[in-house]
Amino acid sequence: MANSAYYFEGNDLILNVRVTTRASKNEIQEIGEENIKVRINTPPVDGKANQYLKKFLGKEFGVAPSRIVIESGELSRDKRFRLSSPTKFPEGFHVE
Repeated sequence: MANSAYYFEGNDLILNVRVTTRASKNEIQEIGEENIKVRINTPPVDGKANQYLKKFLGKEFGVAPSRIVIESGELSRDKRFRLSSPTKFPEGFHVE
């Protein structure tokens, strides 16, 4: 497995995300070497932040939230997401 913030496995995009909850706004803060730092304004209560994060990532990458899977880190700040066939990419995101 590649050790980077994001990579493709076939048509699936794998994102290593470090999330900050209760932020003042929703944003992709930084695309680093190891992870993508995302800030969302939802508190981490009863899985609501995970659902909100899936919606946010879906909007940013053009993927329906139902086609986004949390592969690891469901209860952690560091999460791995699998996005099925993204159709767009946020600014600063480089796809080769």
